[in-house]
Amino acid sequence: MRSDNSKINDIFKDLSFSEEEIKIIESVFHKSTYKKGSILLSANDIVDKQYYIYSGCLRSYHIDSHGKEHTVQFGVKDWWISDYTAFFSTSKSIMNIEVLRDATLYRLSKEDKEYLYAKIPQVESFFRKKLERAFAAFQKRILSNLSQTATERYISFINKYPNIERSVKNYHIASYLGITTESLSRIRKELLAN
Repeated sequence: MRSDNSKINDIFKDLSFSEEEIKIIESVFHKSTYKKGSILLSANDIVDKQYYIYSGCLRSYHIDSHGKEHTVQFGVKDWWISDYTAFFSTSKSIMNIEVLRDATLYRLSKEDKEYLYAKIPQVESFFRKKLERAFAAFQKRILSNLSQTATERYISFINKYPNIERSVKNYHIASYLGITTESLSRIRKELLAN
């Protein structure tokens, strides 16, 4: 049976659940809203939750020992975000998560996720497939940072996040690409000229 609940339909696309399974899912996903500028997670926090992004835009970033920010991920509608290193290893966070555009999120605790796995096996398969795709995407990103020019990385970025430039600051994009804001401006000018 398909749920009429849009939250469940959005989060678990293409899956069908019984009424009892729908009740279980609804009991563990908790809706929260955040304003632009909110900090969802700070370095050294305990991480026991991950978030499904229903609306808005977020970024996860690391601050190195010199105080420089390195954006690791942008999160937009239908994406998941957390500090996964800490989430899976039960260590303290090394990432920060900032809300860049007002957001509605559904949070799921690690304990509740394990509960879902035990009660609804297809949910475990769903998350495993999500994790596999995310790992492949991060590996591609590492390879692109090693082998592509800054211009090629920027083109890949705007193809991946076509509407994000309205939501984020130039220095966020530059830190994601591993370049300076001046280099980003130069790349944009060169692309417009061509």
